[in-house]
Amino acid sequence: MEEATLDALVVRAPDNVLYLTNFWGMKGYEAAVFPREGQPVLICLEASAEDAARSAWTDDVRFLSGYAPDDPRPPLSRTLELAQAAARGYGRVGLELSLGTQASDRMVGEPTTFTAAWFEAFAPAADATPLLSAARAIKTPQELERMRIANEIAAAAMEHVKEQLRPDMSESEAAALWQGHVHGHGTNRPDVDLALAFSLVWSGPGIKTFTATGDGPVRDDEPTLFEIWVCADGYWCDHTKNVCPGEPRPEYAELEEQLLSVYEKLVELCRPGQSLAELDRSGREAIAALGHPGQPSHPLCHGVGARAHEPPYAHQAGGGTIAEGMVLAIEPGIYWEGGGGLRVEDNFLVTAAGPEKLSSFPDGIVRAA
Repeated sequence: MEEATLDALVVRAPDNVLYLTNFWGMKGYEAAVFPREGQPVLICLEASAEDAARSAWTDDVRFLSGYAPDDPRPPLSRTLELAQAAARGYGRVGLELSLGTQASDRMVGEPTTFTAAWFEAFAPAADATPLLSAARAIKTPQELERMRIANEIAAAAMEHVKEQLRPDMSESEAAALWQGHVHGHGTNRPDVDLALAFSLVWSGPGIKTFTATGDGPVRDDEPTLFEIWVCADGYWCDHTKNVCPGEPRPEYAELEEQLLSVYEKLVELCRPGQSLAELDRSGREAIAALGHPGQPSHPLCHGVGARAHEPPYAHQAGGGTIAEGMVLAIEPGIYWEGGGGLRVEDNFLVTAAGPEKLSSFPDGIVRAA
């Protein structure tokens, strides 16, 4: 903040509030004022007082009512007033002016959004997003502990799927197997308040990029692909795992071997000082050499933390280098015309000694029990 000549940050994206205060809000009405010098302020709903007392680092917590008998305005109006009061007296303030995506609050299904009044209230303000992105890219020990928990929950749920997946089960039923285990067993852990599951599940010819989970059947001799995310108390993991009830057809066994060769190459490049552009270039050239130019249509590498997808992103036309303490998702994929294909993905902590895989569930195509 000193280098960016910022006296205070005023944030309300749930993942940035979490990062700066250790409080994961319930409804998205929360905000934080984080000064360069002095005590930070957390602003949250009165109904969240017990949660804030238990988890927030901040001593100064200011509450707003979700419903005020004398104030018909939406709650965010009251959040804004409290944030303005907390930021008063600071000179140069930084806002999330270029935030492209954000993690949701605990309710997830109805995220709140910024209003023009929020930005106008602190004008002129600097864009604090680059600063927050750079700081968040390097994980603290506490963040890593929480991300390891998310990875453990995801892997345990995949072990459950491995035991239960059967041919002719629908893709949506397979997804429910995994999601139910994450939410039920993950939330029951003594070190977790709330575990939420998100998934896209496709089997055989249903495997494509960025399409919704359908009702196609689980195939006996083709993999069922689980594109999965776990959010445990606001911190995430991002995996792609593959399970097959029987023996995969020869073309899938060949594709698995090809894709794992690219995957291993990319993982080996997850070292301090490595160019993110070169990682992307190397992966795409390797996939093209296997006869699949132009694939995949999604990133091969991105950061993970208080969002499932966050900076840094590897792009051969971009810049940046990998640094110790980053957690990166590596996810090469090859997809066939008309449907079918394969993707593998896991999260890796970048250490001085090399990349550390955070999930215990195997890569490649795993045979169901």
